Amino acid sequence: MKFSHLKDRSFVQISGDEAESFLENIVTCKVAGLENGQASFGALLTPQGKILFDFFLIKISDCFLIDIKSELCADFIKRLTFYRLRAKVTIEEKPDITASALWDGDISFSNQCVQDPRLATMGARDYSGNLPTGEEADYTAHRISNGIAEGGTDFQYSDAYPHEVLMDQFGGVDFKKGCYVGQEVVSRMQHRGTAKKRIIKVESVNEPLPATGTQILADNKPAGFLGSVDKTQGLAMLRLDRVANAERLLADSVELTTKLPSWVNFTMPETE
Repeated sequence: MKFSHLKDRSFVQISGDEAESFLENIVTCKVAGLENGQASFGALLTPQGKILFDFFLIKISDCFLIDIKSELCADFIKRLTFYRLRAKVTIEEKPDITASALWDGDISFSNQCVQDPRLATMGARDYSGNLPTGEEADYTAHRISNGIAEGGTDFQYSDAYPHEVLMDQFGGVDFKKGCYVGQEVVSRMQHRGTAKKRIIKVESVNEPLPATGTQILADNKPAGFLGSVDKTQGLAMLRLDRVANAERLLADSVELTTKLPSWVNFTMPETE
């Protein structure tokens, strides 16, 4: 089994009689009906449907735990407080909790170790604080190999729609629930199939990939940017119509090939 301590995560506990309905009405993912020790992955959006915050949401007894990037935590609490109004909800940071990722082994799930809800192959999140430290680089490589994006690296907050970062593909958006912040825009993209950009896997032909943020050209036309990189594999936010039938895809002078993750249900569009 492989482990990686995730040092850049913070935690917010949301409790109270109306905690479930409060969250259900503002976030993209499933909240109502989660069982004890079950997790969702979702986001809180702008009214225009772009991702402000993404996070793991875990049901623990009579409350919910949010696992979120540390740099977003304070603003996330402020935003929740803004939406709380008179709801019977308590929002508090939990500084004593730590997170680790574990994968490639026999994992026993509990309140302190939950299945990563995005993909079974991603493994689990452990909150016990009892695991070995491990190497963060191993988790990055594991995440890239599974085609899972990381906010702040593969996309910028307030600048990407859930469809663009594949949240529609791994259950990060519950299309059967009622209204939530930004729901109208996201539902329209789902029904019309209007996501022009997507994060997909890229690989270099014969040398290491350049740095995160490097522009990618498809037949000399701007097509997107590199995100997370691990040696010769990486993730990139790309205009699918521009890369679908491009004869040459370059990041700096490095030639790339594209590869859709096996678990997605969309294809490269045909160009006219």
